[in-house]
Amino acid sequence: MSRSFDVLVIGSGIAGLSFALQVAQRGHSVAILTKKNKADSNTNYAQGGIAVVTAQTDDFAKHVRDTLVAGDGLCDRAVVREIVRDGPACVQELVALGLKFSRNQATGGYDLGREGGHSERRILHVQDMTGKAIEDALLKALAQEPRIALFEHFFAIDVITRRKPARPPPHGGDRVLGVYALDVRDGRVLTFRAPVVMLSTGGAGQVYLYTTNPDIATGDGIAMAYRAGVEVRNLEFIQFHPTALYSTTGKRFLISEAVRGEGAVLRNAAGVAFMRGYHRLGDLAPRDIVARAIDAEMKKSGAPHVWLDITHRTEAFLRTRFPQIYKACREAGINLARDMIPVVPAAHYTCGGVATNLDAETSLPGLYACGEVACTGLHGANRLASNSLLEAVVMAQRGAAAVDRYLQRARRLPAPAVPDWVDLGGGDIDERVVITHNWDELRRTMWDYVSIMRTTKRLERARTRLANLDREIHDYYWNFSIDSRLLELRNMLQVAALIVECALQRRESRGLHAIADFPKKLRRARPTRVRQARLRIPR
Repeated sequence: MSRSFDVLVIGSGIAGLSFALQVAQRGHSVAILTKKNKADSNTNYAQGGIAVVTAQTDDFAKHVRDTLVAGDGLCDRAVVREIVRDGPACVQELVALGLKFSRNQATGGYDLGREGGHSERRILHVQDMTGKAIEDALLKALAQEPRIALFEHFFAIDVITRRKPARPPPHGGDRVLGVYALDVRDGRVLTFRAPVVMLSTGGAGQVYLYTTNPDIATGDGIAMAYRAGVEVRNLEFIQFHPTALYSTTGKRFLISEAVRGEGAVLRNAAGVAFMRGYHRLGDLAPRDIVARAIDAEMKKSGAPHVWLDITHRTEAFLRTRFPQIYKACREAGINLARDMIPVVPAAHYTCGGVATNLDAETSLPGLYACGEVACTGLHGANRLASNSLLEAVVMAQRGAAAVDRYLQRARRLPAPAVPDWVDLGGGDIDERVVITHNWDELRRTMWDYVSIMRTTKRLERARTRLANLDREIHDYYWNFSIDSRLLELRNMLQVAALIVECALQRRESRGLHAIADFPKKLRRARPTRVRQARLRIPR
C-alpha cells in the first residue's frame, strides 16, 4: 500500500509543524508522520522559551555575541547573524496564530526572562510551559489546513532514494523518492511517495541513562539521514542540562534555567554557593560550564546531587512564574519557597546532527532537516539557552521557501518507480528480553563512558561495546518482524556509535566535549564529520 504527497514531514514538534503549515499555505500537499501521538515531541517539554530580540535595551549584536561566546569558537557567524536577525518576524507569526506570551503586569510589555549565557533579558515565555503553548497553537492552526494530513503512530523507517548518477541533481543523480513507514498499530509497512522529506524528529537524549528528554527522543532522523549517505556533524556535543530534579528512578524532571535567571543559587553538599569559583557569571554561566562544575562538586563530596536554592522568592511568585515546576516539586515533597531542590545534570540537547545549509537543505536533493535533528552552525560547541526554539521557527520558514523552489523544478522530472518494502517474512522475536537488555546496556554504556567528562580509553571501550550490541540488533532487524521498539534501538545504536566516532575525532576539550587526555583547545576550531555510502533499498 502506498500514499503520495508533495512533502513528507517526519516529526510533530515546533520545527515540523511550523514547516508543514508554511509549505501547505504555498499550495503543496503535506503528510506529517509521527511515531506516537501528534503532541508527543521535545517541543512539548520546553519550559524556558524563545530567545529573541524585542526589548529596546537589547540588540542583534548582543544576541549574536552571546551565541558565539556560548558556542566556544565553532558557531558559523553568518548563520548566527541570519537566524538572530530573522527571529523577531518569525516569532510574530506565532503570535498571529494565537500564541500569547506572558506579560509584565506592571508595564504591559512582554515578561522577558534571562537564562545562562545571556547578557540581557530576552526570553519570551508562556510561564514555564512555552513549548506546550507553541505546540497547541500550531496544532490548532494545522487542523484548519485541508492540504495537511496527519498520520499518528507511523514510524518512519528509512528514506527511499534514487541512485542513478547520469546527470547532476536535480535533473539526474540521487534524490529523495519518499519513506517507508511502519503502521505501529497493525504492523504493516507502507510506502509514502514524495519528492521532499523534511526530517524534524528532534534529538537523541534517550541514548543516555539519565535524560530530560521524553521517550520518543531516540535519534531517528539522524540515523535515517546517515543511512541515506548524508553527512552528520559535531555529534560529540551533547548538552547536559545542569539542573534536573534528582531522582533514583531514572526519570529526571527538568528544572528550567529560567529558575536561575530569577535568582536561584547552586549550593554544594555543605550548602556553599560555588559557581563564582568556576565562572565570572556565576550561576548564569553557560550550560557546559555549569554542568561540569556540578559534576566536579559531586565528585569532590561524593554527594549524589547538589542543591538549587530559590527560597528567597515568595511562594506566590514561584507558583505564578513556574507553575509546572512548582507542581512537580510539590509532588516530590519539595516547597520551592522553603526547601532547596536536589539537582543533577542530565542529557538534554543534541547540538550536532544532520548537516544542513541555511535553507535546511542536506547534501541529498529533496532531503531537508530542521530543529534539533539538524546541525546548521548556530549552536557550535554549546547551545545558548532558548536558542533552540528560535532556530526551529526560523529554519522552518527558510526551509519552506527552499522546498517551494525545489518542487517547482522537481515536478518537471520523470517520476521513477519506487520499490516496495521487502518483507522478509521473519517471525516474531522469540526473546524480547534481549531487546530490553540491549536497550539498557546501550544507555548505561553511554552514561558511564561518553558523559560529561571523557577519556580516550573510555570512548574506545564504548565503541567496542556498541559494536557488539549493533551486531545483535542487526541480526534481529534482518531476521525477525520489526516493531517500533526494535527500530528505535537500531537508531539509538547508530547515533550512539556516531557520537563516539565524533568524540574520538576531536582531540581537544571544547564546549560540551571535555576529554582528560586533551584538556586544551586547539588554536583552530574544526567541525567533526561522518558520512557513509548511500543505501538504495533499506531492507
